[in-house]
Amino acid sequence: MNFELSDEQRMAVETVRRFLDNKLEPEIRRHGERFIPKPLMKEWTQALTGYGHITAPHQEQWGGLDMGWLTHLLIFEEIAYSSLDVAIPGFINAVGAELIRRFAPETIKQRYLADLVAAEKFVSLGISEPDVGSDVAAIKTRAVRDGDFWVINGEKTWITNGAYSDIFICTCKTGENEVTHILVDRDESEYEVRDIQKMALNGQSTAQIFLSDCRVPVANTIGRVGDGLRNTLQVFEIARCHMAMWSIGIARRAMDEAIAYARDRAQHGKKIAGHQLIADKIAIMATKIDAARLLTHRAISLVQAGTRAETECSMAKWYATEMAIEATRDALQIHGGNGVTREFIVERLVREAIICPIPDGTTAIQKLVVSRALTGIQAFR
Repeated sequence: MNFELSDEQRMAVETVRRFLDNKLEPEIRRHGERFIPKPLMKEWTQALTGYGHITAPHQEQWGGLDMGWLTHLLIFEEIAYSSLDVAIPGFINAVGAELIRRFAPETIKQRYLADLVAAEKFVSLGISEPDVGSDVAAIKTRAVRDGDFWVINGEKTWITNGAYSDIFICTCKTGENEVTHILVDRDESEYEVRDIQKMALNGQSTAQIFLSDCRVPVANTIGRVGDGLRNTLQVFEIARCHMAMWSIGIARRAMDEAIAYARDRAQHGKKIAGHQLIADKIAIMATKIDAARLLTHRAISLVQAGTRAETECSMAKWYATEMAIEATRDALQIHGGNGVTREFIVERLVREAIICPIPDGTTAIQKLVVSRALTGIQAFR
């Protein structure tokens, strides 16, 4: 395995880092943690597409750069380092576009792919429901065939990009033990959106979506009827690698903030970076961040090579997200009392890190996936 970045990847990371440091992050900080209205989120996301956000993994025919998913993760880490709120909508577009590219009919690709890659439109992916989380097969949202239309009724929750969404890829029950993806165009088939307030990450939209007798053309079916569960699991691999990388971005920012503070702060006659217990925390942070990054790079490299990597992606996701909680907590402790004030960003990083293990399958679910691969015994039904 080659651990060196290519010249192209190194340049991509350096250029997006300069743009974030010099231009975008100051604007984000001035805005604060308030909700980012769709026009502003669109402006920022489109600016980042010029540096490979969304565009990096997708083909040139759709406006992409054809640089691969690993390069996208490298760019995504830099954006997450500056702002998860701004990183997340583009990540959802990148994954949603991949779902369409892999499984949608050509008419759907031609109509939506280029706009998603360019962030002209936002997409949401709807799986979770009030009574359904990781058990995708148990969804209750139903799509009933009525001639050339599906009629969809149901409720989805924890939907990222919900308020921003121009299109909604809804996971529906279309028959007994039959799960199907159906694309809902908001201009043509209206659905109701209600935002959910959380402990952090309220700058972007996480929402409930309600569909009541929502009529959608059968031509908007993504993949074959009944293949929704299988197709979801394939795209989960990419999503889980991004969840790991956003955790790495948070943890790395927390470590850098802690190092800067420890170099500046003096107690007992010397800089606190010279105290052994502080040095121990920093060394552990650095090592675990690197370990998480290596797990993630391995997982996405397998995905990029066309190999199923469910186990490796689950390992990366659970390790990185739990690592971020530990790293941000230690960074806050290095800041002492200052760490719990809004003057320093580590308190925000702690709140964001606590959320990381939840989306795209909790830590417990990831461990069950890994164990199933090792033992051959199914933890689920």
